[in-house]
Amino acid sequence: MLQLSRQALQHAAGRQPLPPLDLSTLPARLQQPGASFVTLTMDGQLRGCIGTLEPRLPLAEDVRQQTTAAALYDPRFPPVSPEEVPHISIEISVLSPLRPLIYQGAKDLLSKLQPGVDGVLISDGLRRATFLPQVWEKTPDAETFLAMLCQKAGLAPDHWKRGDLRVFTYRVESFEEEDPAKS
Repeated sequence: MLQLSRQALQHAAGRQPLPPLDLSTLPARLQQPGASFVTLTMDGQLRGCIGTLEPRLPLAEDVRQQTTAAALYDPRFPPVSPEEVPHISIEISVLSPLRPLIYQGAKDLLSKLQPGVDGVLISDGLRRATFLPQVWEKTPDAETFLAMLCQKAGLAPDHWKRGDLRVFTYRVESFEEEDPAKS
């Protein structure tokens, strides 16, 4: 997967279309539908992160498309240039299916979350946002995690305390390149 992602990054940065993918040459797992997020970092800083929550494409193709999107279409960053590619490291997170989290109020929600393990998706009407489990590493506690997630969704930071958010959790299996800056 990392090799497919690296190739997609090179094509995206060079503004070249992805070559066709022969799924029959890949392991069965990569041929099955899968959902992934691709995170690009450069010098330890986020450079792009985009993904999908529900499997729609073969996992190999999903990883290629999420890599291209992270490189070119993350609205927080300009498109990746060809000069940046050797300095970017790639992390791929393959998501498990979403599981609804049933809870009764803020305290119960906090008790049911597993920091460092759960990816979390919140939804309120048309507003929704997700954080991968890796985001737990950058937050001091579950309350801060949920406040940041609410803000990402365009909600008040304390909106999660109302108890009416739809909450889903998922797990990820991560694959990561070595940071080029450390090589």
